[in-house]
Amino acid sequence: MQKRKLGINGPVVSALGLGCMGMSFSYGPPKDKQEMIALMRTAVERGVTFFDTAEVYGPYTNEELVGEALAPLRNRVVIATKFGFDTTVDPRAMKGVGPVLNSRPEHIREVAEGSLKRLRTDVIDLFYQHRVDPHVPIEEVAGAVQELIREGKVKHFGLSEAGIHTVRRAHAVQPVAAVQNEYSLWFRRPEEGLIQTLEELGIGLVPYSPLGKGFLTGAMNENSTFDATDFRSSLPRFTPEALKANQALVDLLGRIATEKSSTPARIALAWLLAQKPWIVPIPGTTKLERLDENNGAVEVVLTPEDLGKIDTAAARIKVHGERYPERVEQMTGR
Repeated sequence: MQKRKLGINGPVVSALGLGCMGMSFSYGPPKDKQEMIALMRTAVERGVTFFDTAEVYGPYTNEELVGEALAPLRNRVVIATKFGFDTTVDPRAMKGVGPVLNSRPEHIREVAEGSLKRLRTDVIDLFYQHRVDPHVPIEEVAGAVQELIREGKVKHFGLSEAGIHTVRRAHAVQPVAAVQNEYSLWFRRPEEGLIQTLEELGIGLVPYSPLGKGFLTGAMNENSTFDATDFRSSLPRFTPEALKANQALVDLLGRIATEKSSTPARIALAWLLAQKPWIVPIPGTTKLERLDENNGAVEVVLTPEDLGKIDTAAARIKVHGERYPERVEQMTGR
């Protein structure tokens, strides 16, 4: 597995990380604990050193799972987790309001202490603000994480789904190592100024959902259905109509994959890796065969001609459906 450095001051990690959320949260019922522990440990043996979790996944259970799996391998891995939600409030009881944000400095410290215990570690390698809290100035958030860094409880500060202005303000207080935003061939908003800003400031980009929450793998179509516990069942982009309309993007990846003797998933990930040397996607999976398929993307070589062909063809494809319901979308890009 190749290595990459997240920005100027960030950690050196495997070129592809592993998003762990779906092992316990959001993509249907929680998966078998021992199988997931075995998968993460196998990932390390395959060269993956970057693992992504969050307090809110579960809540708590995903951090506990990651902590148990990686404790024996702690000196070989970089673990990222996140703060920013009030996990005492059940969003299902909020009558459509959605999750409640909380990035008050005292809460950030509480989350850090809890995450350290659940992750079975004495330091959090990368601590992201999960979503920007409009009620707490980002300078206060950056200052709170800065204190944790000074105390040796956190190594690096990150932001998730943050807009350009927020990134600049936070970075002026405490250098931001990485920004985690959704980015893939079917969601390219980071190209509208964010990537340019990160390059200017020397900050890494960690694309989540680099495979379009599974859609870009080619494993689903307009007839695909989702369990009630799978959050894709509530996403506008995963209605039968949207899936049918967006199939053109998967067909494009399939054509390139055929030319390269590869798979759509590998081409989608290779396209991201080719954008910048400081981009580290974190595809999630619960299956060993998918892990190996994803990791194979680092061996795929996309020439400038290939990239031009993909961009030209993709520009002709209109992606249908919003990525989140409106109440959730409003929490992104601030």
